[in-house]
Order: sequence, then structure tokens, then C-alpha cells
Amino acid sequence: MHDAKRLDLVLLWHMHQPDYRDRATGEYTQPWVYLRAIKDYADMAAHLERHPGVRAVVNLVPVLLDQLEDYADQFASGRFRDPLLALLGRDESTPLTRAEREVVVRCCFRANHEKMVQPYPAYKGLHDLFLALERQGREAVDYLSDRYCYDLVTWYHLAWTGETVKRSCELVARLMTVGMGFTPADRRALLDLVGEIVAGTIARYARLAADGRVELSTTPHYHPLAPLLLDFRAAREARPGLPLPAAETYPGGATRVRAHLDTALASHARRFGAPPVGVWPAEGAISAAFLDVLAGRGCRWAASGGGVLANTLRSAGATPGERDAYRPWRVPGSQLTCFFRDDRLSDLIGFEYAKWHSAEAAASLIAELEAIAARASADGPPLVSVILDGENCWEFYPYNGFYFLDELYGRLAAHPFIRTTTFADVVAAPSGAGHAVLPRVTAGSWVHGDLTTWIGSPDKNQAWDLLVAAKQSFDLVVASKRLTADEAAAAEQQLADCEGSDWFWWLGDYNPAFAVATFDGRYRANLARLYGLLKLPVPPALAQPISRGAGQPELGGTMRRAS
Repeated sequence: MHDAKRLDLVLLWHMHQPDYRDRATGEYTQPWVYLRAIKDYADMAAHLERHPGVRAVVNLVPVLLDQLEDYADQFASGRFRDPLLALLGRDESTPLTRAEREVVVRCCFRANHEKMVQPYPAYKGLHDLFLALERQGREAVDYLSDRYCYDLVTWYHLAWTGETVKRSCELVARLMTVGMGFTPADRRALLDLVGEIVAGTIARYARLAADGRVELSTTPHYHPLAPLLLDFRAAREARPGLPLPAAETYPGGATRVRAHLDTALASHARRFGAPPVGVWPAEGAISAAFLDVLAGRGCRWAASGGGVLANTLRSAGATPGERDAYRPWRVPGSQLTCFFRDDRLSDLIGFEYAKWHSAEAAASLIAELEAIAARASADGPPLVSVILDGENCWEFYPYNGFYFLDELYGRLAAHPFIRTTTFADVVAAPSGAGHAVLPRVTAGSWVHGDLTTWIGSPDKNQAWDLLVAAKQSFDLVVASKRLTADEAAAAEQQLADCEGSDWFWWLGDYNPAFAVATFDGRYRANLARLYGLLKLPVPPALAQPISRGAGQPELGGTMRRAS
């Protein structure tokens, strides 16, 4: 019998942003990569550094790391391809154009207003003034002075700095105290700070991994929905009868999934000195075919949502129980182990605890874990997997989750029988009685246990059909040998970008109209560029929005997905 007073906890923080680069111009169309770096990636690293008794898994998607390195190069050269960074460091000798003013007011209120705008009177005052003018029509924005715009872009970056940065950096505290009338020197100093944080992000997590504090894992390179690339019909395993795209399958999907995985494994080894032990699939989406691909590439672990395990066990004729959720599952005929997310506990952090007092929220999570340990059977300590985005939920917390994470990590480090560990350590340990054999998995994701967030509705299915047509053209042109090796490589990279899951996530009228319009337009632009790289005409269908009624980007619009 095992010691009843023992529970193993794996915290996996997933860090991801899609590719926001317009590869035709090199310019960034959205600032989320560097903003997340100075706020969430900085804070999450700082909390782990402050609490050496806590271990975690941090999943870093290669397309995110590619962009962080690209931003570091921009700061090193001083040539910015992100319009907000260019404006932050802008020389005031030339007046701002109307287009530049619109960039500022369109972008610099995109934040959680309750937690990131209203607490700062000067920033709130800038917003109140904008609202007063906006009520008089877009032309009234022309009355905003350059000084207003420079102060606004400065405040936007101050608000997006992480709480640990605010508490440790004299510059941020001083500028927040000044409040208005920021000088070019002030903005340049803030720009330098942003650059320092962004350029140091990857190395910071590498040090945590080298010290044994975190396990770093990866995701196939551009975050593709691998089960759907392999077989659209996988979506019907959890949702029989779900409408599918007109195309029967994605051509060459298995080759494309292996390509995303291989470049992810190679880039991880290059950056961190060794291949990752495990993989967090994009959106936690797995299928039997995808598990075979992972096992064939030597991956030792993968993870998914608890709903996928429940569907899998029901399909095998079993009734899911709590014991099933809190154990490793061995994939037959391989060295691959699957872990399944405790959806309820993960969603408490992602969606509920932000509304609680931080100490009470941390105490609640500890109590939930203690109750699981008390109910555990005698065949081994329970292994609880708490998995969620390491970035999106914190702005809904007071102070970017500072007090909640500090309280939680402190309680975990001091707890007598809750032990934080990593998936790599679990698979490295001798197999015990707690490991079970996984039946043939029912394809699904960490969202509702199925794949309907990415396929099944008219707009999502149309997006897949557009991608299938582009892939067919890609295959024909590459096979014809009409492209040089460099041209073919550029086209393949563009194709990989188009295969990312985020383009399909955002389609749908349940998402904010601004976000739908933004991602719809970006996706079609990516496909159009692919045709250009293939030296083919752009199909007329790409000129029309996929999602009807999605609307157009608005001044001051907001866009972010929840964890």
C-alpha cells in the first residue's frame, strides 16, 4: 500500500502565440508576442524563480520562440517591424500622420479595462478623452494631438509590463508616477526595458530548466490541429454526424504532421541543448493516428483533456472514474505515456479564481488536492495534471495574478504531502501498478473533449476547404520542379503557417466580431501569399470574408482568447 498522505501534482503552463508576421512585408500585424513576454512570460518565470520548492512543466511552442528571437533581432538592430514599438521609439521631429494616430488609438486600449486601465487615473483619463471624441465620429480623432498619442502608447506599454517588473523596476514606477507628458528619453528608456525583457525570455526559461526547476516541452511547430490534418473524420469520433468539409481529407496530412513535429523537436534541441522528453499537442488534441506519430518519433509523453479520456473509456465500454483521471496511461506497443488534464481544477484557475480573494483561491485549490489525496485508492499516489495557458487568464486577476501565484506556490512548497513534479520525472521512474493501458483513444481536445472548436460549422469547414485547395496547388507546383529549392522552402514555410490551429479557432459568431475579422483576414492573406509564392493566381474566393457578419476592426477594439 502507498502512503495515503501523498499526491503528485504536475502544473503545465502552455505558452503560445500564432505567427503574426506579414511575411510579404516582414511587419507584425499584432503585438501580442512581445506584450505577453513583458507581462506573462516575465511574471511566470519570476514566480518560479521566487519559489525554488515548486516545479512545473512549461510548454514553449516553436512559432512563439521564432517570433521572440525575431523581436530580439529588431531590438538589436533598432529597426522595428512592429508599428507600436516603432511609435514608442519615434523621433518627435516629424508630426505623426493620421494613419499613425489611428494605429495608436486602435491598439492602445486593447487590455482588460477593469484590471489594466481603470486602476491608473492618467491612463483612464486618456481613455475617457478618446471616448468623448469617438462619440462625435472618427473624424474627431484628428483632434488628438501628437502629445496625446505619445502618452497613450507609453501608458499602454506601462500597463502591459508584468507585476514583477513593476515591483522591481525603478523606471516603470517613476513613469507611472509622472503620469503624463512623457519625454522622448522616457519612451526610449521604456523601449530599452521592453527589449531587455523580450531578448532575455528564452534564456530565462533555459536557466530554470538547467537548474532542474522546470521541464520544457514543445508542440508541433506552427501549432497545427494534428488529428484533423491526419483525418477529418477524427472529428466524428466524439461527435458522430458532425458536418465535415467538402474535401474528404487533407492531402498529405501525415507528411505535414511529421514535418511540424520534426522541426519542433529539432528547434527545441537547438535552443535548449537536448530534444524534449514530451509534447503538449496543439489544443491538447490527440487521436490514435497522432499518438502513433508521436511514438514513432521517440516522444515519451503527451497530454490531453480529461474529456478525451472519459470519451475513450466510454467507447471501450468502461465507466470513467476519478481513479482513471489521476494516473498515467501507457499507449500499447510503445514507450509513450499519456496524461490527462483535470479539467475542473484547471478551469478553476483559468476562469473562476480570478473573482476570489487570492489567499482564499489558493487555499481552495490546496483543499481540492487534499480531498483527492484522501479519496485515493491503495495502488499508488494520485497524479493530478493541471494544464492551462500560462498567459491569457492573468489579466483577469488583480495584479496579473501576482498574489494568487505567490500564495499558491508558497503553500505548495511548504505542503507536507503534495509534491510538484514533471511529466519527464514520471516517465523516467520505474513503471508501477498505477500505470494503466490506454484503449484506442477517441479523438478530441482539451476543449469539451472534442474537435468542434476547429471544424464542423460552415465557416470552419470552408476554411479547411480553402486550405485543401491551396495544398493541392502546392503539391502540383512542387512536383513540377518549377520552383528553386529556396522558393519551395519559402512556400512550405508559408503552408505551415496556414496549417496553424488558431485560424480555425477564431472563426465563428461566438467570438468577438473584431477578433473574427482580424483572423479571417489574416488567414486569407496568408493563403493568398502562398499562391503568390507558388507563382499562381490568387483564387477569387480569398477576396471574400469566410465568416459572414464578422464586422471590421474598430478603433479601440479588444482581442484575446480565454485560457
